[in-house]
Order: sequence, then C-alpha cells, then structure tokens
Amino acid sequence: MPKCFISIGSNIDKDKNTLISLQELERHFGELTVSSIYETEPVGFIGDSFYNLVVGFNSELSVKEVAKQLRQIELDNGRTRNSQKFSPRTLDLDLILYNDVILNDGRLQIPRDEIERYAFVLEPLAEIAPNLTHPTSHISYAKLWEKFDKTNLKQKRVTPAWTR
Repeated sequence: MPKCFISIGSNIDKDKNTLISLQELERHFGELTVSSIYETEPVGFIGDSFYNLVVGFNSELSVKEVAKQLRQIELDNGRTRNSQKFSPRTLDLDLILYNDVILNDGRLQIPRDEIERYAFVLEPLAEIAPNLTHPTSHISYAKLWEKFDKTNLKQKRVTPAWTR
C-alpha cells in the first residue's frame, strides 16, 4: 500500500483549522503519523504566522485520488479555488510524497520541490521519516535536514493548547 506524506499549513484561525485538518485526514485515510507543529513566518508575503506540520499515512487510493481528496478537504474548510500561492490561507494540504513516485502533471508535482526548499516542510518530514530517501536525490531526509542552511531559520516547535 502506498505511503503518502502531506504538508499541512494554516495561518487563518490556525488552531481550529490545523486540528480540523488532522481530524479530516484521519477520517478519510485512517491512522496518521504526525510530526511536531512548527510556527513559521509566512514566505513571500507579510501576514500572520503559520502552523506547519507533516503527516504520513498509507492509502490504497491512486496519487490523483489522494490529491483530489486533499483538495476537497481544503475547499470544505474555507479554501477558495482561486487562492494565490503566497497568501494567507485557512488550510493548505500538499501531497509532497507518494511512495517513490516521480510525477509532474500540471498542478500535481511529486515529490514537491518544497521539500528541499523550505524548512517548514523538510524539518517535520525529517522528524517522522528520517531514514526515508528522496526519490530523485536518494538522500535521506535526515541528511537533507542536516545539510539544510539554517542561517535565517524562522520557525520553532510549538505545542498548541489542543494537543496537550
């Protein structure tokens, strides 16, 4: 059964929307492996900080069916179809990995290039899948995180009240 990893982000009502995303993902896909939650400054625009995390789960659905389900969860929770890339959002669910699949099909890119570009994706992924290797570079996520330039890192682990 394919192993999927999803990057979750929210900066609009982030406590509520992050919790809802976890509940909805579990309802649709079953048991989740969940990283710590990181509070992160927005990238590409000025706005409220984000909660970011990564979850993993197994699914019998195809890569496109998983992506479609994620999109529906976003829409059901206040995301609009015309939302811009660098803007505030209620919920952002990105399929970043689907086994070792390499796919570039319009809006669906697997593995997502954000894995190696953004600490808010790589650090939580390395936390829950340290020994897994990137499908194209074949380097473990722990090693990628170790080598990541942390000079201007603007994120920290947080423990929202609803997780205690």
